Amino acid sequence: ALGHKCLAVGLSDLAAVGAEPAWATLALTLPRPDARWLRGFADGFFALAQEHGMALVGGDTTRGPLSISVQVHGLLTAGQGVRRSGARRDELVCVSGTLGDAGLALRLLQAGERAAEGLRSRLERPRPRVRLGMALRGLASAMIDVSDGLAADLGHVLSASGVGAELRLSELPLSPQVAAQVAGTGDWSLPLTSGDDYELCFTARPGAVEPLRGAFVAEYGLGLTRVGVVEEGRGAVLT
Repeated sequence: ALGHKCLAVGLSDLAAVGAEPAWATLALTLPRPDARWLRGFADGFFALAQEHGMALVGGDTTRGPLSISVQVHGLLTAGQGVRRSGARRDELVCVSGTLGDAGLALRLLQAGERAAEGLRSRLERPRPRVRLGMALRGLASAMIDVSDGLAADLGHVLSASGVGAELRLSELPLSPQVAAQVAGTGDWSLPLTSGDDYELCFTARPGAVEPLRGAFVAEYGLGLTRVGVVEEGRGAVLT
């Protein structure tokens, strides 16, 4: 799981600009030789790398406190990258997948409780939305991956674009487990601020993403949900 996740978070950054994954370097520091640990780490790392056609082309291996540094590289045609600064008034704010699952898994594990396998997988083996990011080139006006929580990451897009947004809480895509937590407590922190979702948040003209919606649900089981609208002003207003 650790091998998977340390590559997945970098792939998610490539997805956020619409880049095609190319290669990676890995700097790995281990306290001592541990063949069993390294075999498991490599299984997770290379399975995900192979899935996205990514090669490990170099790096370094040293002895010391456990430290893992991955640098990812991707390819884009000049001018095709999706930046954070392109959102415009009256465009839709959209997100992929569901929000808050990884945060709920972490909350349960820290409390010594069992997290269902699906929730735990969202925390430990996130799925970077690389294919969606590439498909959104030319359609999304601005985009970011949701790693720090939707509220913070959408805030980065709004700040870079010089606009505001209305974010409709009732529209947020939630798994049944997260929805039950929100309904029971009235606390929206899981989908808004818990982070580690690694979904994509993007802005686009109304109707621009409709052709993608059915295709991604059918092929990947991945929903695309409109959660708000870009407005004049600054920051996000939650309704």
